[in-house]
Amino acid sequence: MNPPSPHTTHHATHPLHEHEQEQEHGHGHGHGQEHGHGHVNGHRADDQSEILDLDAEVLAEHIASIAAWLPVETSPSHIVDLGCGTGVGTFALLERFPEAEVTAVDVSDTHLHRLREKAAAAGAAERVRLVRADLDATAWPGLGTPELVWASASLHHMADPDRALRQVHDLLAPGGLFAVVELAGFPRFLPASAPKDAPGLEERCHAALGRHHTEQLPHRGADWGTGLAKAGFTVEGERTVTVDIGPSHTDAVGRYALSSLRRMRGGVASALSAEDLTALDRLLDTDSPHSVLRRTDLSVRTERTVWAARRS
Repeated sequence: MNPPSPHTTHHATHPLHEHEQEQEHGHGHGHGQEHGHGHVNGHRADDQSEILDLDAEVLAEHIASIAAWLPVETSPSHIVDLGCGTGVGTFALLERFPEAEVTAVDVSDTHLHRLREKAAAAGAAERVRLVRADLDATAWPGLGTPELVWASASLHHMADPDRALRQVHDLLAPGGLFAVVELAGFPRFLPASAPKDAPGLEERCHAALGRHHTEQLPHRGADWGTGLAKAGFTVEGERTVTVDIGPSHTDAVGRYALSSLRRMRGGVASALSAEDLTALDRLLDTDSPHSVLRRTDLSVRTERTVWAARRS
């Protein structure tokens, strides 16, 4: 199925501010995949649509496998996607549950506009409702009474995720399911021996970015199973999906690697040696013979963990 198209855009009347997700591939409380919380690594959420779309394209099979795993008792008629980004989860859920309608919530107008475009191209406009809202706001806009709520890479962007968990518990229909998807950070793309002039560069970038995220995103990597139980949910399952694609010669993987490494650079530049930064910039220079786009040894390696919790 191609992505669907929304029929209603609802502008929340509650306070909004430009807290936009850091999409670590996926999506923030405004979104998706961790590519933005405010101005993460010097980027605004307006710049994140491409990487969110690439995340959906490259990892479509794995996202679909998470949706297929969800232990639903009956097929939901109404689903809420919290921090929908450009629709990575929204479209997987529409595919998994062909009779369902999805309310897609994000703080970014850019993401919602892109979702609308993709949705229109898929001919599923009547199945998607867009809601612009900041989920850190005291009151959430009316989201109905869904049987399934999906939150991918969004909870750790929230100022008070425990409060959000309680709000989702109250939002859900009795017996409804809450799916929380967490990401292991930006994917790895390069072999350990690359680049030739700075072997292991990518791992050093990830280590530096991890330190940055520890300061900026204290809830990243939280045990959501514990938080869900405290909020009154019964955790029915937990699953880690390992992604290992490649080596790949597809254009999408190269663009995905380029976009991810560009975003990573802003958060790690000050922590890298001059030699490492020069090597990274060569990878990011699309006119260079050393550009990541010219490599034929790229793979995509990451993990996603999903918790499925039920409201009793």
